[in-house]
Amino acid sequence: MSPHAARIDAIRRALHPPHAIPTGPAWNQAELEGLLPGNSALVPAAVLVGLVARTDALNVLLTLRTDDLRNHAGQVSFPGGRVEAADPGPAAAALREAREEIGLQPAQVEPLGWLDPLATITGFRVLPLVGLVHGDAEPVPDPREVAAVFEVPLAHLLAPANLRRVPIDYRGRTRYVLEYLPHDGGARIWGATASMLHNFMDRMDRRAS
Repeated sequence: MSPHAARIDAIRRALHPPHAIPTGPAWNQAELEGLLPGNSALVPAAVLVGLVARTDALNVLLTLRTDDLRNHAGQVSFPGGRVEAADPGPAAAALREAREEIGLQPAQVEPLGWLDPLATITGFRVLPLVGLVHGDAEPVPDPREVAAVFEVPLAHLLAPANLRRVPIDYRGRTRYVLEYLPHDGGARIWGATASMLHNFMDRMDRRAS
């Protein structure tokens, strides 16, 4: 049995089940009132929050986006993108994007469940699929989209002391974004990715209480 089996089971119980795709508005949509582009509906998107069981830790798989992308260039993110018409659903979209961006095959991912939907300032409604990535999977980043693939211990990302709210000016209005303290001097994790991880933290806390 995996040394992380109990932790993985607790995570599974804290999520929306894989078959119960969350509906309704994004949990943070009220925070973006008046900041979203136009009055158009948010574009459906999905990402893979991949967990990798290593000997000493349960890690989260993250990517560093290239600097010339249209959205979130140069930022740390999860593999993912918009749900296309050909996708059977958001889970298929998240797994397809993970295959296209970092070479993960769908068979190398065991879906555990969903976090809550997140609205982004760029106009997307993102569904984060949490999945267990096989330990022998070797990500191969597509250099057109992904500059690097790396892992951060889940324990670091679920610790409230490592998360802070940072004020920024956006269109003449002060808003607050979430940002993690770097792990071992690593890349900056902030914005939408940090918000999804904050939701992960919150769901785990609610399950434990």
